[in-house]
Amino acid sequence: MYTIFYKEWIKTRWYYLLAVLTTLGFTSYCLLRINRVVELKGVAHLWEVMLQRDVIFIDLLEYIPLLTGLLMALVQFVPEMQRKCLKLTLHLPYPQMKMTALMLLSGFSLLLIAFLSNLLLMQGYLSTILASELKNHILLTAATWYLAGLAAYLLMAWVCLEPTWKRRLLNLIVTILVLRIFFLSETPEAYRPFLPLLALYTLSTASLSWLSVVRFKAGKQD
Repeated sequence: MYTIFYKEWIKTRWYYLLAVLTTLGFTSYCLLRINRVVELKGVAHLWEVMLQRDVIFIDLLEYIPLLTGLLMALVQFVPEMQRKCLKLTLHLPYPQMKMTALMLLSGFSLLLIAFLSNLLLMQGYLSTILASELKNHILLTAATWYLAGLAAYLLMAWVCLEPTWKRRLLNLIVTILVLRIFFLSETPEAYRPFLPLLALYTLSTASLSWLSVVRFKAGKQD
């Protein structure tokens, strides 16, 4: 198990470090924008804008987790397919389903750590200037975007592991349609009642990759 995790870390480490720095950079920039409003017009003005106009000041982050998740899957699984490494990996004396699950768990865990670091950074700063209701309003809005990033990773892994291009295109269309669900509403915190359901929905997409692996083992190819 640890060997599998180490193998996946070797493949993704440089992209992952870049992803962490980039996402934290965008998050920090959003917080600096909030800090600038506070310095120029005061905290009272910030509260007033949030309450009256429903502005959350972190809109720039909306698609960052999505792109981060998509690229993570590409970096992790495209070389696996191009170099025919998956066939060798699946022939190791280890259960194939567990092998696939561990590969996905590796990338998923790294993304989760990166996304939680973003949320903790926002939590730490916003707690010093906002009431808990306003702070949670921002964080719960962002939580939907980070769930979309995790779903994007799992769905793109499904696309990458598929052995035939015709089915990959079909999987890609399904992926786009599924990810669209996370962005149907632009209203802040619109998904709050559905966040637990979205989390389960996201985790369930991990099972799709096994379908591609089964097709690969059956010898399906272009």
